[in-house]
Amino acid sequence: MTNLDINIIQKIYKKRASDSHKGSHGHALLIVGNHDKMGAAIIATKACVRTGAGLITANIPKEERMAIFTSIPEAMLEFREEKNDWSKFNAIAIGPGIGIYNTSKHFIKQLLETTNQRIVFDADALTILAKNQQWYNKLPNKSILTPHVKEFDRLFGNHNSESERRQVATSKAKELQLIIVLKDHKTFITNGEESFENTTGNSGLAKGGSGDALTGIITAFLAQGYDPLKAAILGVYLHGLAADITLETQSEESMLITDVIENLGKAFKKIQK
Repeated sequence: MTNLDINIIQKIYKKRASDSHKGSHGHALLIVGNHDKMGAAIIATKACVRTGAGLITANIPKEERMAIFTSIPEAMLEFREEKNDWSKFNAIAIGPGIGIYNTSKHFIKQLLETTNQRIVFDADALTILAKNQQWYNKLPNKSILTPHVKEFDRLFGNHNSESERRQVATSKAKELQLIIVLKDHKTFITNGEESFENTTGNSGLAKGGSGDALTGIITAFLAQGYDPLKAAILGVYLHGLAADITLETQSEESMLITDVIENLGKAFKKIQK
């Protein structure tokens, strides 16, 4: 296992070309939100915008469109109720705030049956996968799962320790050809062959919404053409680094995930030095 540090991150990070345009940095799709959880949709989408994807589309229920229009004018929209074309996107994420309804289950099933695109699965999407484990073998190769401890146990059975979860994460990532981001106080990232422990972040992230932001960040890197493992590594490290920077103006108690998103720019500047 490798402990992540800024030297590793700087080797992975790719500086944007000065003559690039929005098409150079990919198109990310975030399938997020529902009538009772549009906050998660806003957080994930805003984090994706701040992490540099060239184009961002949020897939949401049509009746909730004003939530995105008014909070993130940089994002485009497509609607859950309409027929969707996945082929135009460079990266797809699903889960934050979609709910565990039958309609959400149907949507995930449809996604798995109609695309080979690598997908970031988080939050409610993980809960739905855990209840439909026959779908595991349908997950596109090098897709990224981002469970916290309880979600991991729902996916792969109960475990008694962090070390046991990490062992299972490594074996399952290899078996299913996935990247698993096991979120904890020291987040663990593995593809089954290589494993990494994050060294940034603090307990201010131990609040609702932090995982939604991480999903948006990882998806942005995936859209920009990073290999999925590298996208996960960069996303986890930058997410934690922005939280550490946030402690310059907030406490761990008062920190909001929106504060962290606003400090992503400072985090980028640190890794660019």
